[in-house]
Amino acid sequence: MGTIPTLITVTDETFDQEVIRSALPVVVDFYADWCAPCRSAEPILEGLSESLAGRVKFTKVNVDESDVITRSFGIHSIPTYLFLEKGRERGREIGPVGTNEFHSILKRYFAFA
Repeated sequence: MGTIPTLITVTDETFDQEVIRSALPVVVDFYADWCAPCRSAEPILEGLSESLAGRVKFTKVNVDESDVITRSFGIHSIPTYLFLEKGRERGREIGPVGTNEFHSILKRYFAFA
């Protein structure tokens, strides 16, 4: 049985299908391979993705490879996290975020029970 990727890499071509049309609320991590804070956040996002599977979708966009999305959302600093629900931006956070803080942010933007 194959494992489902916990962080789904999204491109300019797949953004609409994976993020805008998602039935689940979506976290979009705008990152770059050369960005140290982005790399250190990846295990945090993977852990949250596993613990919140079926409730929140976690995706990532490489700013160096997907400039259409990056420009359309006005991303100027990385990491930047967008929180979208039903295709609409609910909020964004800029800079590295720890696990506990990320839980609080998710509760702020998404209606969790």
